[in-house]
Parts: sequence; C-alpha cells; structure tokens
Amino acid sequence: MTRVMPHPDEVARVRSLRSMLRTAAGAVRDVLRQVTTASPARFAVAVFLVLIALFTALLSLPAASATGRATHFADALFTAVSTVCVTGLSTVDMGTHWSPLGLAIIYVGVNVGAMGVLTFASILGLIISKRLGLRAKLIAAGDSNPLRAHGGPINEGQTVRLGEVGSLLATVAFSTLIIEAVLALLMYPSLVIGGVEPLRALWEAPFYSAMSFTNTGFTPNPGGLAPFQHDYFFLTVMMAGVFLGSLGFPVIYALWRHRWRTRQWPLHVKLTIITTMLLFIAGALVFLVLEFNNPKTFGDRNAWDTIFQSFFLSGMTRSGGFSTVDISQLHGSSLIVGSMLMFVGGGSASTAGGIKVTTLAVLALAVWSEAKGRPSVQAFGRRIPSDVQRVALSVVAWGATLVAVSTVTIAQITQAPIADVLFDVISAFATVGLSTGLTGDLPDAAKFVLAGTMLFGRVGTVTLAAAIAATSRSQLYALPVERPIVG
Repeated sequence: MTRVMPHPDEVARVRSLRSMLRTAAGAVRDVLRQVTTASPARFAVAVFLVLIALFTALLSLPAASATGRATHFADALFTAVSTVCVTGLSTVDMGTHWSPLGLAIIYVGVNVGAMGVLTFASILGLIISKRLGLRAKLIAAGDSNPLRAHGGPINEGQTVRLGEVGSLLATVAFSTLIIEAVLALLMYPSLVIGGVEPLRALWEAPFYSAMSFTNTGFTPNPGGLAPFQHDYFFLTVMMAGVFLGSLGFPVIYALWRHRWRTRQWPLHVKLTIITTMLLFIAGALVFLVLEFNNPKTFGDRNAWDTIFQSFFLSGMTRSGGFSTVDISQLHGSSLIVGSMLMFVGGGSASTAGGIKVTTLAVLALAVWSEAKGRPSVQAFGRRIPSDVQRVALSVVAWGATLVAVSTVTIAQITQAPIADVLFDVISAFATVGLSTGLTGDLPDAAKFVLAGTMLFGRVGTVTLAAAIAATSRSQLYALPVERPIVG
C-alpha cells in the first residue's frame, strides 16, 4: 500500500494556521485576563449582568413555562433578577407558572447567585488565569469585605486575608453542597408526611433546601408553606438553613477553623453572631407583642404556636423570604418592624442582603463610643478604624437613598398604598422575598424599577461605587481643619 505524503505547501499552510490560532487564543486569553484583573468590581458587575441576561433568555423559553408558551419578557427578566440575586420576589405564581425545566433553571440560578458575585467572578478569573494571583484574590476578598474593592491600605485584622482566599473558595463550594444536602435529607420525610408524592419529594427537598440556605424563599408548590405551617421540625430545619446562609461564608470558614475557641474568633465573626442573635430574639418578641391578638395572623393560634411563628417570622424577615402567614394581613406596626429587620439583613459575604449586621454593629458602636467620650471605636479589645466607619455610613446612606427613590417611583406608577410599596421595595433591596401581594399586580415599568432595586441591593452599593469610580487617587496633602456645627 502506497503512503501518500502531503504536499510541502499544504504542510506549511496547516502550520501557519495553527500558529495563527495559537496567537489568537493567546491574545483572547490575555484580554480576558486583563479584564478580570484590571477592575475586580467592574468585572464582578459585568458577570452579574451577563448571568441575568442568560437566565432571562432561559426562562423565556416556551419549555420553561408550564403552559408551553414563552413567558412575558418583563416577568422573565424579573424572575431572572430575583433568582440570581437570591431574592424570592415573583410576579407570577411559582408553583403553577413554571415547568419542571423552569424550576430546574431557577434552582441552578439561586445556587450560582448564592456564591456571591465577587466570589463567582474570582472563580472565572481563576479558570482563565489558571492560577489565583494577587488581583484575583482581591476580587474574591472583596465579597468578604467591601473595603477590598477599593484601593488603599488593607487592615491585617480583616476576617479573610489574601492568603486565605483559596481556602475560602473551597469553603464556599463544599459548604454549599454539604449544607444543602443535609437540609434536603432532613426535609424529605416531612414533605412525604405533608402529602407530597415520594418521587416529587426527591426534587422538592433539594429545591427547598437550596431556597432556605440561599435565603431566596421560592416555593415549588402552589400552596407554599401552608401544608407545613404546623410541622415544627420542617420549619426549624428551614430556619437553620436560613440562619447558616445569612451568617456568611467568612463566618462559616472561621467557625470551621476555630470551632468553639471564641478567643480566636475574628472581630467580624463576633459582631455578626451577636448582632444576628440580638435581632432574631428582639424581632420575635416584638412580633409576638404586636400580632398575638391579630385574628388574621396569630390571634387564632395557641400560645406555643404563636411563640414559634413569631420566631419564624423574625428569622424570615432577616432575609429568608418564607412565610406561614399572609404578610398583607400584618398590622401596620408589624410591617414597619419587618421593614427595619429586612433593611439590616444578614452577614457580609452571605446569601442575605440588606446593609448587613456588621454595618449596624459598627454604627451602634460608634454612637456608643461617642456617647462615652472615647477617642476611638472599640469592641472586644480591638479598635475599629475610621475608614470602616465611613464605609458603614456610606452603605446606610446609599441604601436609604435607593429605597427612597424606588419607593417614590413605584408609588407614583402604581398609586398603591405607600406602606405596601415601602415594604416590598425594602424586601427587594435587602433580597428578602416577602411581599404584601403588590408584586403580582405591578405594571411593566414598576417591575423594571423593582428589578433594578434587587440588582443594586444584591451587588452592593460599595461595589457599585468602586465599579463606577474610574480610578482611585491618592491625596498627598491635607487641607486646613474647620468644624461645622452638627446636630
């Protein structure tokens, strides 16, 4: 058999083509590497927008709808934003509108969103760069501390140091898988006992576990939690998932390393746990006092059920999004308390939203130190620097401004009661998912405004500020001091 040798010119063309492809691939890789490392905050926001566009397209597919027809664009976009932002608000009935494929898309979306926009961006940077370099570490560390998104000095007392980011990423992935798997195993018997078919419960259990740990609050069945409102074990497991998700991955990482050796806990861990527990208990007591005689919520329940449901409502208003009562039937005073709890939210770098409990703790400590006449803000034998206090104040100011603008805009569009609008807007900003029922009747313009509120609330005002800022400038001089009158 005669072997045909390729023509030398053909060989040269093939080699030239391979060389051109390698050069082009290298150029693309260099561009992507530059994009991922030049501005971590901007890249993170870009990744988030791409994810929203992707899931909007997926949820617009006719196969994602139970009716086999394409979902209205505004509803698909709103659900995609709510999914990726792990919010839980919806303009359609989650239990009847989406097909199994649609629910599967939502399940994947909330887990991607729960990893955190900056952490997910760092993983993409790791894949592209083939290693986790200093700037890629800055991307991931930014999710655990907003100060990392800015230039300037980095305090060595931060919860997650740059050298620990690789371990943190592994903690994010493994803790998500393990915690959701354990929650699903614990929830499965309750779903079967509650009347869910065993085969259906095999996917509803992971769905509920993901929705609780990611603090999203979507329910796959039309009745929501109504069939399980007296299943205290199921609701307790759900609260545990919400609690773990709201602590934040840096806290989970620190607790895994130091266990119960509280002296070795970083200041961030101590402030997060203490503030979270204080708000959880205080919120439950306030709801108990305000709603115990309301026949539309807790008034027709026995003492034990009223106490338990008060704690459940307190935990869910922090960021969980689940509810066993009709939120629209709460007293106005309870809506105000719920709005306050939602605005605070959970821990930094967690699946919860809001201004974060550490922000509240830092501001409270600053007020206390000022009242005591102390020259610096202190807690647990540590001094909190002034730059952290400025960031905390900025987060509150930007958050309050966003809530105010969104509330006024949606109230003008819908002419709905301002109390309902304010509650739903704060729920969107804090990515909670509780609603007074307003989201089901919103016009498209109001849906877009509320979707933008969810996006801003999830990405974070500090990250957005860093993304918008073109460069960080160093000032090598100090201006004269003059003290205006305050208060």
